[in-house]
Amino acid sequence: MADGKHSGSLSAAYAAKRPEEVAAIYDSWSETYDADMSAAGYRHPTICLALLARHLPRGAEPLLDAGAGTGLIGEWLAITGYPKVEALDISQGMLDKAGAKGVYSALHRLAMGDALPFADGVYAGIVSAGVFTSGHVGIEGLDELIRICRPGGIIVLTVKNTLWQSGFAERIAGLEAQGRLKRVEETAPYASMPGESDTVPSRGLVLRVN
Repeated sequence: MADGKHSGSLSAAYAAKRPEEVAAIYDSWSETYDADMSAAGYRHPTICLALLARHLPRGAEPLLDAGAGTGLIGEWLAITGYPKVEALDISQGMLDKAGAKGVYSALHRLAMGDALPFADGVYAGIVSAGVFTSGHVGIEGLDELIRICRPGGIIVLTVKNTLWQSGFAERIAGLEAQGRLKRVEETAPYASMPGESDTVPSRGLVLRVN
């Protein structure tokens, strides 16, 4: 990892073994997270926003920002024409920062990978930037996102290559074969934080739920 001031928190989050560890790390990081990620050139929110805008009509609602953190993407969703967005995150500290930005219609402190307390097909779109990565959420978090996204709805997510190569790619292919979703776009691998050295590339995915 890089020697920047955020690298210790990020390394600890990647190495976390339990959800409560992840929550505690992000709680303590919430005060400086926005500035730290800006310094690292964090790309996931921008890429997810571009993918969402390309495939989900402006004004579609409601949306879920799954793994919202401090609301980096939520601010831009409001500006670009998505008027009703809810935030979900495991960290109360991060949700507090997100809520203070005034762009979310609801805040949910929940862990992805568990059953989510939402009705089937309730969201027109879901975006999950930087969540499917080391120490955070694996393939176990995908089925619930599919369940709560309405037929015809869009899920935009980023997947770190280590997850992609250890079962995620096969799971996506299997879901397509079952007719549960369609992969409508997949980006080339890219570095999510150019300001860090030796980062493992990620890719962006756009999935349409059937």
